Amino acid sequence: MSTAPATLRLEAEALAGRLPPLLAEAEHLAASVLPGAHGRRRAGQGDEFWQYRSATASDPAGRIDWRRSARSDAHFVRETEWQAAQAVTLWVDQSRAMAFSGDPKRADKAARARLLGLALAVLLLRAGERVGLIRDPAPLPPRTGKAHLAPLALALAGDVDARDYGAPGLALLPSHSRAVFLSDFLGDPDPVEAALASAADRGVRGALVQVLDPAEEAFPYEGRSIFESMGGALRHETLRAADLRARYRDRLAARKDRLDRLCRLSGWQFMCHHTDTPPSVALMWLWHALAPDGARG
Repeated sequence: MSTAPATLRLEAEALAGRLPPLLAEAEHLAASVLPGAHGRRRAGQGDEFWQYRSATASDPAGRIDWRRSARSDAHFVRETEWQAAQAVTLWVDQSRAMAFSGDPKRADKAARARLLGLALAVLLLRAGERVGLIRDPAPLPPRTGKAHLAPLALALAGDVDARDYGAPGLALLPSHSRAVFLSDFLGDPDPVEAALASAADRGVRGALVQVLDPAEEAFPYEGRSIFESMGGALRHETLRAADLRARYRDRLAARKDRLDRLCRLSGWQFMCHHTDTPPSVALMWLWHALAPDGARG
């Protein structure tokens, strides 16, 4: 018991040491994708002026801005910016499988998923939207404001799932909100299917990003090889790894097809992102995937 405080302090310092780099990297990534982004500029109920537009026959006289209209021969309507904050809930897989990297010089899948999740949170919070995080045992409910970045970053930097493969679970997402799931999705697909079905029943739409290492796509292994899950629960040894390549690639393609089909049936969007490609590509895709008009990236 005498070593417990010292151990706790070392663990806390190690966690705190990871937090500033992760947050700084996420903010830098967000700025590189949408520099100075502070809103989603769409018309609706609110007090902040957005733009003038030409009046139409369907506009009541009370909506016409007579002062602006007096300066021209046309009538104009003053539009305000839509201000009702939307809720976006993130799930970032922190299971052991996400710690894989096919190259020691390349970030593992968990690091890339954390970066994308936090950078997306930066963009959403700047836009005035609410961001939450699915995590066990205590989820972070959707909140607004820059101050919410710190607990989000702390949770993402510290959460580790002891399971070999993660699953989003059946979290109670706010009705008619949006959600983003980031994982390699190489485990049992049934929990993912159940989560998407539950989300669709509540009118939740979102995006699913499969994060893979390029070695998991190419399967570059030859000769005698031992394949073992990151937690050691699964193990397979072969003398001719190359003979497994075609079957492996077929099964991976089938998994991607299933995920894509599940997303389309649930009103979600799907993309596969590789850790050797710039994270800005996936972040921009996510930003457009969550747009109110459902724009495809």
